[in-house]
Amino acid sequence: MTYKYMRIQGRELSYVTKQPKGIFAMCWRMIYDGKMEKSDAELFERINEWFEQNLPTPDVCQSGDQAVITYFKTESTKEMIAQLEPALELLEKYDHPYDIVYTNFVDNIVYEDAYQIAVRVE
Repeated sequence: MTYKYMRIQGRELSYVTKQPKGIFAMCWRMIYDGKMEKSDAELFERINEWFEQNLPTPDVCQSGDQAVITYFKTESTKEMIAQLEPALELLEKYDHPYDIVYTNFVDNIVYEDAYQIAVRVE
């Protein structure tokens, strides 16, 4: 079966969305909490920088007007998913549980580009 969307998410809920935190929020939290070694934090910062340069940041995610979560489109993001491999390895290294969720069914899409969608959550 082919899935349209993929999300890497943790087991802890976001204070803002009340949904499982995404991979970037999980890694940033580990950095802010001092759980990552300096070299690992620097590695994640480079990963984050690559995404900031290569993936549009939806305005709806920055405005704070709506609670949203994002999914990668599986057809167009193979390179981006490969860029996330080291971040997944960091989650593994620090025993931070996560799930990779594949789905064809999402509601309330409030943003879409070639690589991702943002979904409004209640």
